[in-house]
Amino acid sequence: MITLTDENYLKETYTLQLDHARVTTSMLAKRFGTTAASVTGMLKKLAERNLVTYKPYRGITLSASGRAIALEVIRHHRLLETYLAEAMGIPWDRVHEEAERLEHALSEYLEQRIDELLGHPTVDPHGSPIPTKEGTIIETKRLRLSDVPEGRTVEIVEVWDRDSEMLLHLDRLGLHLHTRLKVVRIEPIDQLVTIEVNKKQNVIGRKTAQHVFVTKLN
Repeated sequence: MITLTDENYLKETYTLQLDHARVTTSMLAKRFGTTAASVTGMLKKLAERNLVTYKPYRGITLSASGRAIALEVIRHHRLLETYLAEAMGIPWDRVHEEAERLEHALSEYLEQRIDELLGHPTVDPHGSPIPTKEGTIIETKRLRLSDVPEGRTVEIVEVWDRDSEMLLHLDRLGLHLHTRLKVVRIEPIDQLVTIEVNKKQNVIGRKTAQHVFVTKLN
């Protein structure tokens, strides 16, 4: 039987592997706010059930079945976020927390009805791709705003959904999905990023810039 904890570990492992060549116990411990020893114990249990491959000091890899479970939970979560935002008008800084509470309880029937009602969306309110019912996902090519050089014009395609204060800050700056902006200057010491949107300039911190994902424009 797959438990809520199992699902959370598999989901977080999948999410971490998108930006890291190797997922470690310390990364998961930080995500869950627990000790590395506790994470190790959990990973050993998942490995015994062939949901992950885990070898000390070599990182964690999802098995085919573990990946399928992770993508199913992510599908639930992102469909719920989209439903809450589009059908109920809940702002994008609140939908993640609400979807976290509901994702494990969503039935396949309700998942299908939500998907149909929304017209089979491909991304959630933060631009993250929604896995298909068949368990496939298209991870788009994007780079962090913090890695964009000066003078480049880009378009926002995804934002980190777990920091509500950051999302509110982006809202105040008028930075949403599909917003086009130009990187005007990057401070050499503290890496503050000056951006220009509709001829108006603002400065954002490096942490925020690291959690905004963009694509380059010609």
